[in-house]
Amino acid sequence: MTSASSTFSTSTDAARLSVKPDAPTTGFVDGAWWPTSRDLAAEVPALAAELSDRLGPIQSVSYSIGAWEPAPRKITIGTSAVRMAGYRTQDHDTVDVIGDRRRLTLLVVPPETDPRAAHDALAAASGVGNTDNVATLLRAGAAQS
Repeated sequence: MTSASSTFSTSTDAARLSVKPDAPTTGFVDGAWWPTSRDLAAEVPALAAELSDRLGPIQSVSYSIGAWEPAPRKITIGTSAVRMAGYRTQDHDTVDVIGDRRRLTLLVVPPETDPRAAHDALAAASGVGNTDNVATLLRAGAAQS
Protein backbone atom coordinates (compact mmCIF):
# COMPACT_ATOMS: atom_id res chain seq x y z
CA MET A 1 0.00 0.00 0.00
CA THR A 2 1.15 3.53 -0.73
CA SER A 3 0.60 6.61 1.36
CA ALA A 4 0.22 8.88 -1.65
CA SER A 5 -3.11 9.60 -3.31
CA SER A 6 -3.94 8.04 -6.64
CA THR A 7 -4.41 10.45 -9.51
CA PHE A 8 -6.01 9.24 -12.69
CA SER A 9 -5.82 11.25 -15.88
CA THR A 10 -9.07 11.24 -17.80
CA SER A 11 -7.88 13.64 -20.46
CA THR A 12 -4.59 14.27 -22.14
CA ASP A 13 -4.02 17.69 -20.62
CA ALA A 14 -5.24 17.47 -17.04
CA ALA A 15 -5.83 15.05 -14.22
CA ARG A 16 -9.55 15.11 -13.47
CA LEU A 17 -9.84 12.46 -10.77
CA SER A 18 -7.84 12.00 -7.62
CA VAL A 19 -8.69 9.56 -4.82
CA LYS A 20 -7.22 8.75 -1.45
CA PRO A 21 -5.17 5.56 -1.28
CA ASP A 22 -6.83 2.30 -0.28
CA ALA A 23 -6.69 2.73 3.48
CA PRO A 24 -9.11 3.27 6.34
CA THR A 25 -11.66 5.92 5.40
CA THR A 26 -11.14 9.42 6.78
CA GLY A 27 -12.98 12.68 6.26
CA PHE A 28 -16.03 13.70 4.30
CA VAL A 29 -14.84 12.61 0.86
CA ASP A 30 -12.67 9.88 -0.60
CA GLY A 31 -11.26 12.09 -3.33
CA ALA A 32 -12.32 14.58 -5.97
CA TRP A 33 -13.54 14.62 -9.55
CA TRP A 34 -13.44 17.52 -12.00
CA PRO A 35 -15.94 16.73 -14.78
CA THR A 36 -15.84 18.63 -18.07
CA SER A 37 -19.60 19.37 -18.06
CA ARG A 38 -22.81 19.14 -16.01
CA ASP A 39 -24.07 16.31 -18.26
CA LEU A 40 -23.77 13.41 -15.82
CA ALA A 41 -24.84 10.77 -18.33
CA ALA A 42 -22.00 11.83 -20.63
CA GLU A 43 -19.44 12.11 -17.81
CA VAL A 44 -20.07 8.86 -15.89
CA PRO A 45 -18.68 6.40 -18.46
CA ALA A 46 -15.16 7.88 -18.20
CA LEU A 47 -15.45 8.11 -14.41
CA ALA A 48 -16.58 4.48 -14.18
CA ALA A 49 -13.70 3.36 -16.39
CA GLU A 50 -11.20 5.09 -14.09
CA LEU A 51 -12.72 3.65 -10.91
CA SER A 52 -13.59 0.11 -11.98
CA ASP A 53 -10.23 -1.38 -10.92
CA ARG A 54 -10.78 -0.05 -7.42
CA LEU A 55 -14.54 -0.53 -7.06
CA GLY A 56 -15.33 -3.38 -9.42
CA PRO A 57 -18.18 -2.95 -11.86
CA ILE A 58 -20.04 0.31 -11.12
CA GLN A 59 -23.61 -0.38 -10.01
CA SER A 60 -24.91 3.10 -9.30
CA VAL A 61 -24.09 6.77 -9.01
CA SER A 62 -26.00 9.03 -6.63
CA TYR A 63 -25.98 12.78 -7.10
CA SER A 64 -27.77 16.02 -6.28
CA ILE A 65 -30.59 16.59 -8.75
CA GLY A 66 -30.01 20.36 -8.69
CA ALA A 67 -26.31 20.10 -9.57
CA TRP A 68 -26.62 18.34 -12.92
CA GLU A 69 -28.57 18.42 -16.15
CA PRO A 70 -31.46 15.91 -16.14
CA ALA A 71 -30.08 12.36 -16.27
CA PRO A 72 -31.75 9.11 -17.26
CA ARG A 73 -32.52 6.57 -14.52
CA LYS A 74 -30.00 4.14 -16.04
CA ILE A 75 -27.11 4.39 -18.45
CA THR A 76 -25.37 1.56 -20.20
CA ILE A 77 -21.62 1.24 -19.94
CA GLY A 78 -20.37 -1.64 -22.04
CA THR A 79 -22.77 -4.45 -21.20
CA SER A 80 -23.69 -3.18 -17.73
CA ALA A 81 -26.48 -0.88 -16.61
CA VAL A 82 -25.56 1.79 -14.08
CA ARG A 83 -28.38 3.16 -11.96
CA MET A 84 -28.43 6.96 -11.77
CA ALA A 85 -29.98 8.01 -8.46
CA GLY A 86 -30.74 11.70 -8.09
CA TYR A 87 -31.58 13.10 -4.67
CA ARG A 88 -32.63 16.53 -3.48
CA THR A 89 -30.89 15.93 -0.13
CA GLN A 90 -27.45 14.94 -1.41
CA ASP A 91 -24.72 17.54 -1.07
CA HIS A 92 -24.67 19.63 -4.25
CA ASP A 93 -20.90 19.18 -4.60
CA THR A 94 -20.59 15.39 -4.20
CA VAL A 95 -21.35 12.19 -6.06
CA ASP A 96 -21.36 8.69 -4.60
CA VAL A 97 -20.03 5.97 -6.87
CA ILE A 98 -21.04 2.48 -5.77
CA GLY A 99 -19.34 -0.60 -7.13
CA ASP A 100 -19.30 -4.30 -6.28
CA ARG A 101 -16.44 -3.83 -3.80
CA ARG A 102 -17.17 -0.49 -2.12
CA ARG A 103 -18.51 3.02 -2.31
CA LEU A 104 -16.61 6.26 -2.85
CA THR A 105 -17.87 9.75 -2.10
CA LEU A 106 -16.21 12.24 -4.40
CA LEU A 107 -16.04 16.00 -4.16
CA VAL A 108 -17.26 17.44 -7.47
CA VAL A 109 -15.13 20.36 -8.56
CA PRO A 110 -17.39 22.49 -10.80
CA PRO A 111 -16.53 22.11 -14.50
CA GLU A 112 -16.04 25.85 -14.93
CA THR A 113 -13.38 26.01 -12.20
CA ASP A 114 -10.01 27.50 -13.11
CA PRO A 115 -7.57 24.62 -13.78
CA ARG A 116 -5.15 25.66 -11.03
CA ALA A 117 -7.94 25.91 -8.44
CA ALA A 118 -9.36 22.59 -9.63
CA HIS A 119 -6.04 20.83 -9.22
CA ASP A 120 -5.59 22.34 -5.76
CA ALA A 121 -9.02 21.02 -4.75
CA LEU A 122 -8.25 17.59 -6.26
CA ALA A 123 -4.99 17.40 -4.32
CA ALA A 124 -6.54 18.54 -1.04
CA ALA A 125 -9.52 16.18 -1.25
CA SER A 126 -7.33 13.16 -1.94
CA GLY A 127 -4.73 13.98 0.68
CA VAL A 128 -4.01 11.18 3.13
CA GLY A 129 -5.87 11.88 6.35
CA ASN A 130 -7.72 14.93 4.98
CA THR A 131 -10.86 15.54 7.01
CA ASP A 132 -11.97 18.89 5.55
CA ASN A 133 -15.63 19.24 4.65
CA VAL A 134 -16.82 19.89 1.10
CA ALA A 135 -17.16 23.67 1.43
CA THR A 136 -13.69 23.98 2.97
CA LEU A 137 -12.12 21.92 0.18
CA LEU A 138 -13.73 24.05 -2.53
CA ARG A 139 -12.79 27.31 -0.78
CA ALA A 140 -9.21 26.11 -0.31
CA GLY A 141 -8.86 25.36 -4.02
CA ALA A 142 -10.22 28.77 -4.94
CA ALA A 143 -8.08 30.59 -2.36
CA GLN A 144 -4.81 29.01 -3.47
CA SER A 145 -5.22 30.11 -7.07
